[in-house]
Amino acid sequence: MHPAPARWYPSRVSTSSPSPSSPAGSATRDDIRNIAIVAHVDHGKTTLVDAMLRQTGAFRENQQVDDRVMDSMDQERERGITILAKNTAVQVGDVTINVIDTPGHADFSGEVERGLAMVDGVALLVDAAEGPLPQTRFVLRKALERGLPIVVVVNKVDRHDARPAEVVDEVYDLLIDLGADDEFVLDVPVCYAIARDGKAGPAPDELADDLTPLFDLLLTRVPAPTYDPAAPLQALVTNLDASPYLGRIALLRVVNGEIRKGQQVAWCREADEASDDAGHADIVRAKVVELLVTKAMTREPAETARAGDIVAISGIEEITIGDTIADIDDPRPLPRLTVDEPTIGMEFSINDSPLAGASGKNKVTARMLKERLDRELIGNVAIRVRDLGLPDRWEVQGRGELQLAVLVESMRREGYELTIGKPRVLTREEDGKTYEPLELAVVDVPEEHVGAVTQLMGARKGRMVDMQSFGAGWSRVSFEVPARGLIGFRTTFLSETRGTGQIHSHFHSWTPWMGELRLRQSGSLVADRPGPATQYAILKLEDRGTLFVEPTDDVYEGRIVGEHVRPEDLDVNIVREKHLTNHRSATGDELVRMNRARVLSLDEALEFIREDECVEVTPDAIRLRKSILAAGARQSAKAKAKSLNANA
Repeated sequence: MHPAPARWYPSRVSTSSPSPSSPAGSATRDDIRNIAIVAHVDHGKTTLVDAMLRQTGAFRENQQVDDRVMDSMDQERERGITILAKNTAVQVGDVTINVIDTPGHADFSGEVERGLAMVDGVALLVDAAEGPLPQTRFVLRKALERGLPIVVVVNKVDRHDARPAEVVDEVYDLLIDLGADDEFVLDVPVCYAIARDGKAGPAPDELADDLTPLFDLLLTRVPAPTYDPAAPLQALVTNLDASPYLGRIALLRVVNGEIRKGQQVAWCREADEASDDAGHADIVRAKVVELLVTKAMTREPAETARAGDIVAISGIEEITIGDTIADIDDPRPLPRLTVDEPTIGMEFSINDSPLAGASGKNKVTARMLKERLDRELIGNVAIRVRDLGLPDRWEVQGRGELQLAVLVESMRREGYELTIGKPRVLTREEDGKTYEPLELAVVDVPEEHVGAVTQLMGARKGRMVDMQSFGAGWSRVSFEVPARGLIGFRTTFLSETRGTGQIHSHFHSWTPWMGELRLRQSGSLVADRPGPATQYAILKLEDRGTLFVEPTDDVYEGRIVGEHVRPEDLDVNIVREKHLTNHRSATGDELVRMNRARVLSLDEALEFIREDECVEVTPDAIRLRKSILAAGARQSAKAKAKSLNANA
């Protein structure tokens, strides 16, 4: 039996008492709180931060402010998700609350782990109708591993299908499932909110007109930062930024001591792998040129910062995430940040198609591409780049397709041209066996589509582990499925559910290799010669499949111009013209109706391609092509691979 869902303990923890995990003799800063807001995607984190900023006077009375003000990247606004963890600060009475807004998508869980390293407590948002979803499990597990106190905020209680009592019970079940003890679960406070309207309260039908009840709960239930008064300066770098005036900016949490503008400090960085000190800290003398503190949405200069503050410094150009800023006379490095290993890899290479560089002065060389990937490694702890031993080809590894697609899209907008291979799962070898990542996929669909979705998952070796009915004709079905089975699954899933279904997944465990999968049942229509596509040729090919090109589009041998209706590939002449004759056709003046070409986004293109195909990405075009362009060379490669498999 679970505790009553409307519990409210705003005064149980004294604001002056240290955290239960604080070491003996530690001091406490009562004028500050560091809190991360975490949740599954689209449960209202950024909207809640917006309301906090508005109600604490962060904006002028007549200031025009966009919705989701924390989502500053173009892709964040276009996709409607948070990609990078960002911090802000709000003033509640005499207390400054540093708030970390974290991503909700599992592919960006590295950002979540980085945000949790900066805080002393977590506000967990849960949708009052959807309840806990896969990313909720992930962030809760990380918070429990760090021993952080949790405040549950049930958001969107005004939804017509809201079920707050059941959702709170599901959160308790999840905490128990993740190994939390009974005392911890019984002590978790619950608040109810409508983040969009800036309202919160102790019960769904007892909401105040503002967020005061939530602020009171956070101030009393999240412990104040603690530190050792006798310890020297220690500050952990958790994020990076850049300024055209200040250069590289490091965001850090001051753990102990005090940091001052202009101070000489010890920069404890990771030693070079080739050196004798590999695995230990390499200590370098450095200077804090500028010290900045966050107030609302801006960074303001400051002279000093103390333990518990989240600040930004400049002046150390090569500083990276995980480094420590310490006292110059007594340097004590902090443990470096570690995140979960990548599970998906994609091959990045230069654009070597016949149309490379045709759209202008783009960044097309291998040197430029490698420099850009090296810069990404500095600020993204969840990305790995593996050298394939070739001068123009690398494997980029990350948490999922979306994370890597966001990286490719960012590079495209910066003017880079590159070729991207099909995403593949990363495996590991243990005791002579091959293991692959297993995902827990949670699907919300109308009941009439449950059978179709189950069949799709079965073809991908997915196994149903749970099924719930929410009434109103909707069901939630959970599957354990190989991660490679979900590559390219989203488009098929949306087609089968008529666009009504939702799917969320996250890494579950490693499992023995589950055999080969045949995921795409259609072949490709491949151009067999270069030239501009013609209307005459396209009309002749429309009954062979769906075309991806329009008349006058430039094509080349090996470019994929459409999806074949049959499983095998088909080489086609899409540049054929109608020959002129001296005979008039009786139907020559009839209106010709041509189907519109299917335009694939970057995400859809990565889902579509097979192992022998790739995506050509330029600032103004996304094209599909065969990895080997010449038809004869492709046939020889297939015959060679078949011979090797037969001999094996």
